[in-house]
Amino acid sequence: MEFITARPEHLADMWRITLDAKAQLKGLGLDQWQKGYPSLEVWQQDFVDETGLLAVEDGKVLAACAYLTTHDPSYTTIDGAWLTGDIRAYGSLHRVCVAQEAKGTGVAGKLFAHAFQVTRAAGLPSVRIDTHPGNAPMARALEKAGFVRCGTIILKGGAEDGDLRVAYEKIL
Repeated sequence: MEFITARPEHLADMWRITLDAKAQLKGLGLDQWQKGYPSLEVWQQDFVDETGLLAVEDGKVLAACAYLTTHDPSYTTIDGAWLTGDIRAYGSLHRVCVAQEAKGTGVAGKLFAHAFQVTRAAGLPSVRIDTHPGNAPMARALEKAGFVRCGTIILKGGAEDGDLRVAYEKIL
């Protein structure tokens, strides 16, 4: 498996995976990703920003996410406490989704491990991520990867502005 920066030619695969994830979340009775996020435009901006990260095997996109090293305004206030305190330098993962045919194969864990390596190489102390309080499959994947639940945040901006999320962090 290789990890590459997403390019426009990957958009169709990324969108297919996103739509599958949206359907799965809806099937779980969650409102996560049901308000127009993530959109094609969001993924397209990732091409411009070079923040889209893909897990690819034999030319097939198995997982997609955004990997950022800029401060996330949603992470400024937390009901709880970040493991690293009130720092503004960390890696963060957003929009993690795995292709239906790759679920249960460890792809998400490998994607997380790659993000940890990239974050270490950048000299950053941790990786942060959040998910819907009812998203048990993602919570299990995060905990399996060594993320620690730190508290809750309120999303700032975008289609899910004001929504509650559970925040996690992994110290590297």
